[in-house]
Amino acid sequence: MILITGAKGQLGQCFEQLATDFPQLSFVFAASGDLDIGDRAAVQRFFTRHSIQWCINCAAYTAVDKAESESAQAKRINVTGVKNLAEVCAAQNIPLIHFSTDYVYHSKQNLPFREEDAVSPKGVYARTKLQGERAARKAHPAGVMIIRTSWVYSAIGHNFVKTMLRLGAERPVLNVVFDQIGTPTYAPDLAAAVLSIIDKTMRGEIARETLAGIWHYSNEGVTSWYDFAEAIFDIQGLPCRVQPIETKDFPTPAQRPPFSVLNKSKIKSQLGIDIPHWRESLVRCLNVLDR
Repeated sequence: MILITGAKGQLGQCFEQLATDFPQLSFVFAASGDLDIGDRAAVQRFFTRHSIQWCINCAAYTAVDKAESESAQAKRINVTGVKNLAEVCAAQNIPLIHFSTDYVYHSKQNLPFREEDAVSPKGVYARTKLQGERAARKAHPAGVMIIRTSWVYSAIGHNFVKTMLRLGAERPVLNVVFDQIGTPTYAPDLAAAVLSIIDKTMRGEIARETLAGIWHYSNEGVTSWYDFAEAIFDIQGLPCRVQPIETKDFPTPAQRPPFSVLNKSKIKSQLGIDIPHWRESLVRCLNVLDR
């Protein structure tokens, strides 16, 4: 049985939608109302009631700007909750797959980040995500797979693509920052990659101990938020004009990384994962939204 925490979030719902593509795997989906990962006793009780073999943690505090004023809540979910899951998984020898963020990298580097590169998180969200990584690896060093990802979007929930479509239909012109560089991640691609990794491991194609440590996953390619917005409107045929602006002209409570492109060579070469280009996945997402 594979436990998906945060089942009502964007990524959690993508796992649920993909479950039928992996009939050989069985799942239990737990939203925050079903399992409060910040409550250690509740986590223990949930694992006792279910025959969990894998845990995929999609629960996270992701409101980057609100985290600056809600640091206790961000820490409860992103640090304490992750630590609780890791400790219970460690006690029962259950692999834990946990998602982290490109926000842990915040420097003037201009080459795609590798997993071993130095981290320098800015802001509450970024710091709590890194603290959660470290808490999990300390509690369950041989059994935690950390996947750092970036710019996640899908046809579900609130995200950049859906916001651009809404604003682009309402306004003739939008200002979007051009000096933040990274790569979008289509959540169904990420979920499918993770389920493929689990399937390969259960079939003996990948050694379970290989999964421990830090990995990167985002779609292929490089873009800016400005170019991402331009692509959305181009593919969708919206006449909205996008004006490039600098980050300093769009201040936010939390700092964003100026460059956070992730190098994915490790997950591709060691786990055999094929990754689509971001524009290809964007087209698929927009096709889903058009249905």
